[in-house]
Amino acid sequence: MSHLRAVPNVPHGPSVPTGPRDPSSPPPRSGSASSVRVEAPGKVNLFLSVGAPGPDGYHPLTTVFQAVRLIETVTARRQSTQDHGTVTLTLEEPDAEVPTDASNLAVRAAELLSETTGVSEGVDLLLRKRVPVAGGMAGGSADAAATLVACNALWGTGLSLPELSALAARLGADVPFPLTGATAVGSGRGDLVTPIMTRGAYHWVFALAEEGLSTPAVFRRFDELAGAGASASAGSGGGPAVRDVPEALTAALRAGDAR
Repeated sequence: MSHLRAVPNVPHGPSVPTGPRDPSSPPPRSGSASSVRVEAPGKVNLFLSVGAPGPDGYHPLTTVFQAVRLIETVTARRQSTQDHGTVTLTLEEPDAEVPTDASNLAVRAAELLSETTGVSEGVDLLLRKRVPVAGGMAGGSADAAATLVACNALWGTGLSLPELSALAARLGADVPFPLTGATAVGSGRGDLVTPIMTRGAYHWVFALAEEGLSTPAVFRRFDELAGAGASASAGSGGGPAVRDVPEALTAALRAGDAR
């Protein structure tokens, strides 16, 4: 899987601009599409090393992201005159666990792009979810990344991939990865993404729990366990340190499965 692609529905007129925006050009204008569909993958972490939280409360980490074929689909549609200027979100299949208000990352992504580019026309978002909720597979982050790409095309704002990635990092540590997809190393908070060349096909079996896990709660528990371990070890240095990706893993990914 490569970076996300916008699929516009353009009844008439030229193609939607996709290149970077010239800072000296006039303010961005709407694209010509009536709707834009973007698909984004969920992910698994093939490796994860977490360090002690910094003063900002975030944990430094090193991880290997792998995109999987559990796909989130976001369709961004132009609004009627009556709703013009708002951001709405509708689920294709209603789910009480998925909010549709401003707490949803997809809504926040559209609002952030709107504020950044000065677009005020609003958008109606239709979301089809396939990634398990609260399963650590970044379904909400995929929704946000897909929304950035879809609205960028719908509104004709012309932001480049690096510009979209910078906005994605402001939304959450996992949001930049779906813009790259495939296999990549995440560093910093996970928002600094470096692709890894891989070969072959990989098949995964996912066992789903009846209840999901909150990411903040998981990190709090990690801090509790790491703190207990540090206090029990003399000269531990005050907490866990981030480890590099094992060479055996990167070598295996490069070798792949040619079958």
